[in-house]
Amino acid sequence: YMSSTTMHLSPGVPIMKSTDLVNWHLVSYAYDTLTSADAMTLAHGKSTYGRGSWASSLRYHQGTYYVSTFAQTSGKTHVYSTKNIEKGPWKAVSFRPSLHDHSLFFDDDGRVYMVYGSGKIQLAELTADVSGLKPGTTPRVLIENASAPAGPNINLPAEGSQLFKVNGKYYLFNIAWPKGGMRTVIVHRADNLAGPYEGRVALQDLGVAQGGLIDTPDGRWFSYLFRDFGAVGRIPYLVPVQWESGWPVLGSPAGKVPERLALPANKSLIPGLVASDEFARRAGEPALPLAWQWNHNPDNKLWSVTERPGYLRLKTGRVDTTFVQARNTLTQRTIGPACAGTTA
Repeated sequence: YMSSTTMHLSPGVPIMKSTDLVNWHLVSYAYDTLTSADAMTLAHGKSTYGRGSWASSLRYHQGTYYVSTFAQTSGKTHVYSTKNIEKGPWKAVSFRPSLHDHSLFFDDDGRVYMVYGSGKIQLAELTADVSGLKPGTTPRVLIENASAPAGPNINLPAEGSQLFKVNGKYYLFNIAWPKGGMRTVIVHRADNLAGPYEGRVALQDLGVAQGGLIDTPDGRWFSYLFRDFGAVGRIPYLVPVQWESGWPVLGSPAGKVPERLALPANKSLIPGLVASDEFARRAGEPALPLAWQWNHNPDNKLWSVTERPGYLRLKTGRVDTTFVQARNTLTQRTIGPACAGTTA
């Protein structure tokens, strides 16, 4: 399973499913609405474009799936949990502060943490039920300057933390962006969660960065990262990983993002990531296919697919002077390498 970032769109934090790490389809969302604040409802001239929820972390622990994210819009850290990641229901909790680009981590001793921060990476312990910061504890600094392996002149300090434990060692993945350079993967490792950590550049090619480790049932290792492609968004990249002297070595050959991978033959379909704009639906189906998202929170009193079956009906709730403030704007993501739309 994979979760992603949806910022100001609702529903948010999509959950996708794959059996081969290549072909994915949408199965659910972690939440319907992030918060009902004015900025999320486009009320009183406010909006939260480019903010909302960022950098989700997806974990499975003792029969429960956890998806956590954070939001400048709410000023909180949000945690969603479920026993059934495809069908729900989801339980939602939130707490302050908003832990930037955090990684949810369950250690072998049963303790729960979030690793977070920008440049300075910190560790906060959570309650066992992941409902908030553990009382009586104080976040501690893990790495004072996690950007250091990428050089002294940094445009984007190390963030996007993802923490893993492999063969008794802790591995922390971050993204940084040196001035005049490109997005870069930095990996730190330590024998103890509290450190000390040693780090190095793990990948600096094509700007592919931010993500973490995946091990497959047949013993192979990959890193799942993204590359920014403007209007199409951030494209997932699958990068082979080899282990050398206790370090993950990314790329094939090392340090290079391969253009092609030796993977089983398939139809290379992407079902469910885009959908028809015909609104006919069968009994038992959701009102809208999962590919659809509202721009900010919708006003559910002002739309329907049942009042006139087979059609989406939108009703005027107010008059806005700009398109970006109009509520109940229904959207789908653009998809590459080419995307087109027609109106009639």
